[in-house]
Amino acid sequence: MRRWILVAAAAMALGGSAGAQQGGDPPHAWVFGSWTGGIYPPGETSGPRCTGQPAVIFTKDVVLRASVFDVAYRQRIIETVATSPDVLEFRFVPAAGPTGPMASRMPADIGFGCATGPNTLRVERRGPNEIAFPNCTEFPSPLQRCVGN
Repeated sequence: MRRWILVAAAAMALGGSAGAQQGGDPPHAWVFGSWTGGIYPPGETSGPRCTGQPAVIFTKDVVLRASVFDVAYRQRIIETVATSPDVLEFRFVPAAGPTGPMASRMPADIGFGCATGPNTLRVERRGPNEIAFPNCTEFPSPLQRCVGN
């Protein structure tokens, strides 16, 4: 009997917190989507060329960035997001290095080349569809949102 009461209480607690999170958007929702530029000045911002090869993709839980030296996107899991007007401060789960005797080093471009290190990223909104990563050497140019197909 006690077990059922504990299970019911845990289910209500989880259900209540999940409902509260689903009710509103996360604080970084304005940046969700695909962005072009950053590594180079932004090119086309609409159509398949932009959406097919974005430089950065923001989702609720993950930030993906293009790599100059590899076809695969670098994936960074979001730990926390701090907000202020037109600024987001992402802190990522620290990247675990490869293990084992044949493991290689972490890719040099696992972060964004920011002065604050590979596990943080500051995003500044410059306009309705333009952002920048200040003090990030690997993304010296602004980024523009990919819109439409």
